Amino acid sequence: MLSTQDNETLTRVGPGTPMGELFRRFWLPALLSEEIAERDGAPVRLRLLCEDLVAFRDTEGRVGIVDAYCAHRRAGLFFGRNEDCGLRCVYHGWKFDVNGQCVEMPSEPHENPQTHNVRIKAYLTAERNGVVWAYMGPRESVPALPDFEWSRLPERQHTATKRLQSCNWAQAVEGGIDSSHISFLHSRTEPAAGAPSNRYHASDRHPVFEVSDADHGLVIAARRHAEPGTYYWRVTQFLLPCYTMIPPVGNFAESSQEPYDGHAWVPIDDETTWTWSFSASPARAYRDDEIAFRGGRQGFWGPVDDGYRPLLHRGNDYGIDRARQRTSNFTGIEGIPNQDAAVQESMGPIVDRSQERLGASDRGIVRFRRLMLKLARDLAQGQVPVCANDGALYNVRPVSMLLPQDIPVLAGAAALLRGAPAPAS
Repeated sequence: MLSTQDNETLTRVGPGTPMGELFRRFWLPALLSEEIAERDGAPVRLRLLCEDLVAFRDTEGRVGIVDAYCAHRRAGLFFGRNEDCGLRCVYHGWKFDVNGQCVEMPSEPHENPQTHNVRIKAYLTAERNGVVWAYMGPRESVPALPDFEWSRLPERQHTATKRLQSCNWAQAVEGGIDSSHISFLHSRTEPAAGAPSNRYHASDRHPVFEVSDADHGLVIAARRHAEPGTYYWRVTQFLLPCYTMIPPVGNFAESSQEPYDGHAWVPIDDETTWTWSFSASPARAYRDDEIAFRGGRQGFWGPVDDGYRPLLHRGNDYGIDRARQRTSNFTGIEGIPNQDAAVQESMGPIVDRSQERLGASDRGIVRFRRLMLKLARDLAQGQVPVCANDGALYNVRPVSMLLPQDIPVLAGAAALLRGAPAPAS
């Protein structure tokens, strides 16, 4: 249960809000490189943290993320001409570069002195492994880019994609750090088959949680009974301000070499979210079918349309099949992302947390909320989270593994929770 006031603080991300200001102290995934692949190509609409923006790639390949509206009379720059290293408003021809500087005012006298004084809002950008990042905070304290392992792996050892989610960012994150729902929402009604973890999820449906603070956020470990004398541990990472890492399913003895997935839950505004999905394969290149499965629009995180909007959504009840729900699939909804979206969006755009009744399985949820509210208050007093200025703190992995019951999870999993060292610069 959360008070109405705290729920407002947690969920509102517009300019000047406590949580919005916290988000603005971090680099955020803004769009996929494929969305603006062409130099001098069409600009794209972009909305982040309740701000309307446009993104474009200029003649030299630089990416600009700028105010959606021209400084002259506020015409939409989405309709602009992307040409000669700038985005030109089609209303009166004013042109702006990737830094937001007005470089041409053809509707004004050539000697007009205000040309060099006119700017529109523009944010810093960076590009790594197919993702364009934006920094929307104060220029005097630019943070480090997060050093996620997937963001520096060679080609064919990483994927990135995204999909629209019609709810607030926080309830989406809370689904990502909740290991207890796996035994229900993502289960099947017939006897568990496949990876051993499926059997553990089915046989022990009330995991015990251990939550630890970390410089990057939280380490959330869920313990289930496994073989005699052992526990099955599923260790999820939460990284500030909105990332989760999902433990792999595979050979536990070699889990450091297993591909793994993660999410970024980036607020579009208070009621909609970009759900980003990343994957990393530290030990080998993905096959073509694996790339399509993990990163394609029709793969595991899909299906989505050309605008990355899910084809299964509230309007068609996420394709629920009641016959399958009775016979094989616990929800009757196909696909883990669609199952997650169905329950998270069913809570409403912003869930009323004052009406909740939390239990022992919600320990990670409670710690997440407390952490985010504390960090927002700390920032208001001038204290910036340490990981904002240390990208190396993001070089961690999730873990799923078996451990003897007398071995503490953080001790037993320590070596596996670290990502591969970054190459020397």
